[in-house]
Amino acid sequence: MTAREVPSTPPGRGGAAPRQWLGLAGLFGAIAVVVIGGVVLLIAPRLACGCSPVSQTPSVDSPVEGIVIAVDSSGLSDVRGFTLRTDGGFAFTFALGALENATAFSPSHLTEHQVSSEPIRVWFRVEGSERVVYRLEDAPG
Repeated sequence: MTAREVPSTPPGRGGAAPRQWLGLAGLFGAIAVVVIGGVVLLIAPRLACGCSPVSQTPSVDSPVEGIVIAVDSSGLSDVRGFTLRTDGGFAFTFALGALENATAFSPSHLTEHQVSSEPIRVWFRVEGSERVVYRLEDAPG
């Protein structure tokens, strides 16, 4: 053996040469990076908001009860709609129509329920693709 030759096995041992082990370790390392990167890309968006995911479903019967999680308004006197999360974890978006009990439950009262997480009961009818609210109440507790 000349000075430039590298033995195929370490002295006194059988098995693969160190270069082959490094190549195999590199391959497994690359696979691990790809798998971990994929998992991070799937999980990171859910963790970034600091909240649990809310499911959206197209069907629900009126009335429905839940917690106000968002209010669409440009001020207390201009509430256009809101999003309600039910006990089952489903989120429903509502447009605010003419309320039959606006003096008992004003639209601006929705923001108080959003802050306090006190549940409300919502009566609505479907008009086209929107759920249009016609009555709001504090949910019985």
